Amino acid sequence: MVEKSKTPSDGLSKEERDAVKQRAKELREQEKAGRNREAGLASVLKAIAELDAPDRALAEGLHAVVTDVAPGLVPKTYYGMPGYANADGKIVVFLQPAGKFKTRYATIGFEDRAKLDDGDMWPIGFAVRTWSPAVRERVSDLVSRAVG
Repeated sequence: MVEKSKTPSDGLSKEERDAVKQRAKELREQEKAGRNREAGLASVLKAIAELDAPDRALAEGLHAVVTDVAPGLVPKTYYGMPGYANADGKIVVFLQPAGKFKTRYATIGFEDRAKLDDGDMWPIGFAVRTWSPAVRERVSDLVSRAVG
């Protein structure tokens, strides 16, 4: 049997490969810093500052909501994206910026630690294009339930 060699188009996209590299770097940095809230906050604020304007506004909005509604979550980057972890260091909620993967909207995502369970099926990702009072209210409710 002849084994076919993988080309970049057979596997991860450039953006996905970059995200994996970023995650490996984050894990090394987090290992050095431990579960240090200040180090995590600095990395999240740096990640937010590096985003383009539309994504930055969303990230700032999510950061304000998490700080207000779930101050126990620890900021830390997640594949280079702003994320917030529980006491075990596991991501609960994160923002996937549209610009990072060249999509038409950003996504606020929740990992399996989020307590959003609702029967046999429930959403864990939410497309967001702009930050508004209605979005803030909905995200505040979701984050509050996620840590509930």
